[in-house]
Amino acid sequence: MFDKILIANRGEIALRIERACKELGVATVAVHSTADADAMHVRLADESVCIGAAPAKDSYLNIPAIVAACEITGADAVHPGYGFLAENARFAEILEEHELTFIGPSAEHVRLMGDKIKAKETARALGIPIVPGSGPVGDFEEAKAFARDIGYPVLVKAAAGGGGRGMKLALFQNELEPALLTARNEAKAAFGDDTVYLEKYLAHPRHIEVQVLADGQGNALHLGERDCSLQRRHQKLWEEAPSPALNENERIRIGETVAQAMRELNYRGVGTVEFLYEGGEFYFIEMNTRLQVEHTVTEMITGLDLVIEQIRIAAGAPLSLRQEDIRFNGHAIECRINAENPHTFRPSPGTITHFHTPGGLGVRVDSGAYAGYTIPPYYDSLIGKLIVHARTRNECLMRLKRALGEFVVDGIETTIPLFISLISEPDIVDGNYDIHWLENHLAKLGARG
Repeated sequence: MFDKILIANRGEIALRIERACKELGVATVAVHSTADADAMHVRLADESVCIGAAPAKDSYLNIPAIVAACEITGADAVHPGYGFLAENARFAEILEEHELTFIGPSAEHVRLMGDKIKAKETARALGIPIVPGSGPVGDFEEAKAFARDIGYPVLVKAAAGGGGRGMKLALFQNELEPALLTARNEAKAAFGDDTVYLEKYLAHPRHIEVQVLADGQGNALHLGERDCSLQRRHQKLWEEAPSPALNENERIRIGETVAQAMRELNYRGVGTVEFLYEGGEFYFIEMNTRLQVEHTVTEMITGLDLVIEQIRIAAGAPLSLRQEDIRFNGHAIECRINAENPHTFRPSPGTITHFHTPGGLGVRVDSGAYAGYTIPPYYDSLIGKLIVHARTRNECLMRLKRALGEFVVDGIETTIPLFISLISEPDIVDGNYDIHWLENHLAKLGARG
């Protein structure tokens, strides 16, 4: 096991990783920007190092400063959390060059899955079903030919993309050229790479993702699926496990397909293979080679600590469990509590004047926020996650309703009122929603308003 782990992240995920380290008896180092000097992850770490100014490029994306912090503190491993450098293959390589362990997959796998086109080609070769689509497209004429083969509507997507950036919909041929131009420009600005490809647009899919765990020694297993279909602008807001849309045969089929693919890939660490699901079929869209924000719901139904498993695997330990050892228990739902206006989703940085979290059986809150804490305007608006677990989905919804009613955050606006309203929606109660449901619902509310 490692002696000391540096956590190259901030907020609730940095605090989450610190807690896992403490349970393993491993010392922790928090890094922070000047804006995060009073953050909870800094306060609770064994050591902390300021690595730069508030903008992420000067601190949390500052690789030389993070490596220097490791050398100063004597850390022998780095956990990247999610976001920032978590899927930066060059970061993983630089750590290795400095004899530091990257707590994650190999740089080769990070790079492979970070290229959406190569990831699709790899998935196809591994027997994972994929959405009909193209390779990289050049000019409009080439794109038009691909679209004609695939059939409209099509999505133009950035090869290096994520989070909905560099993604544009063309319902008909006359919309393809502007979609292509806009996607290229967005991709270039966001990722420094304007490579795009086309993908068949599915009308009413759900977003289903499979959690995998592998040790890089030929062993891999799946930890079931999560349903992340409640999204706004391709950003997840509500996740649950298991999915209310799948039957047991579908669940087993896609889980075993993904686990076998990870064995063949000789993957190491945690990972999430994401699919669109429609009409009983799964279509691969991407693989995230890191911990997910929503890993919590998988932990609640399996009883496994995914961060501890990550750390053990990175230290060289083989999987301690077999697929038949995994037991799924009950239902779990996570709501992302963002510092945003619940109607316009405009960010709401500022000072929290009162912070009271819910409790009770089956209720978990992952957050680094506290009364008196000032949320800086420089980073993601996520300030916490409310996760509830119960025996059945209906009981889980009732527990979530109760917990949201207890959750108090004053001084800023949050998305809590949105989730309180969603719980009463018949489609949500029935589990009858797809990836377009939330945006359609919000549009209707706006029209009424």
